[in-house]
Amino acid sequence: MEKRKSIAFIRPKPWPLANSVVQGVLKEQFPDRDVEIIDVAALIRKRPVLILVNSIITTLLYGFEIVLLQKKFRSAFWRTPYIFHQIRYLIRKRVNKEKHLFSFQMQSLFDGSTPGVPHFVYTDHTHLENLNYFTNNSRTLYSQKWIKLESEIYRNAALNFVRSSNVQRSIIKDYGCNVDRVRLVYAGSNASVSNTKAENISYTDPHILFIGFDWERKGGPDLIRAFEIVLQKCPDTRLTIVGAKPNIQLSNCEIVGPIPPEKLNQYYQRASIFCLPTYLEPFGIVLVEAMTARLPIVATRVGAIPDFVEDGMNGWLVEPGDIQGIADALIKLIENPDMSRRFGENGHKIAREMYSWQTVGRKFRANILNVLKEEQYINTC
Repeated sequence: MEKRKSIAFIRPKPWPLANSVVQGVLKEQFPDRDVEIIDVAALIRKRPVLILVNSIITTLLYGFEIVLLQKKFRSAFWRTPYIFHQIRYLIRKRVNKEKHLFSFQMQSLFDGSTPGVPHFVYTDHTHLENLNYFTNNSRTLYSQKWIKLESEIYRNAALNFVRSSNVQRSIIKDYGCNVDRVRLVYAGSNASVSNTKAENISYTDPHILFIGFDWERKGGPDLIRAFEIVLQKCPDTRLTIVGAKPNIQLSNCEIVGPIPPEKLNQYYQRASIFCLPTYLEPFGIVLVEAMTARLPIVATRVGAIPDFVEDGMNGWLVEPGDIQGIADALIKLIENPDMSRRFGENGHKIAREMYSWQTVGRKFRANILNVLKEEQYINTC
């Protein structure tokens, strides 16, 4: 009996966690199919000559900006035309229509499509979306040749799945992709977060939680300055910082640093407010986790965040860099535990109904089946 075709799951690397979680989502939605994982970074690591050549090209293309600290070498390495074409070549050696029912790609750093194999992209950002952020301008962009190649990612996909409406707009507007080729499916929570709040149930213990590794980009320094204002009016308030490990000395502030995802729930449980005053956020999965944990949100009006944080409904939104605005929003919640509880319940409902991997998975399946001409076609392959 001929072996049934498998799914080619193409990801840059196992981390961030969604790059592994979505593999499980696909397996759950297509239980009769094997999922073959293709790690792009692992393919590249096996080819030292390719790494050497692309390192030279990266230096020639972006060296001046790297020296001026406008770009990081590691990020620039993945955004040369040379590496783009090499990755496409390596993937097409692995994926073919005889073996694979379809291919599914995480993120939009490369083109994982293979002629004859229906291909799907799931991404939380586009490069040109960077122009819509408070701190970014055209000087932060990578090579125009690479950006032109990026458009091929979306054009060669049967469907582009996106996590947020701003990315949906960008693929259509900035890259000229047909509106019928883009589907807004959102995303789920990566950490295991309890649906019930077992600690600080009354929200009367004022405890602010921040989770994020990129301290500067995620507005950590702004939160510290806002917290100093908060302490003047609400001196019993505490702040816990998880992920980042900034070198600061501040009363009532606990710096936890990096922890495994399975330990996050205890910090969500203890908190009464979640704050992420970020400047640039492709999606913000920690906000969905905080909503799942019934925490009211204080965040900035950037990227995907307005999709799931509704001002005055489940949190407060401020402009990036508005220190006083962050402080005022935090104080409002600290001084009104009933508001915090109401916002937390509203956020939990949004997260449960729209931002679960089960919901996202069902959207994947329905759209993929439609492209594959419904289930009758799948059962014969």
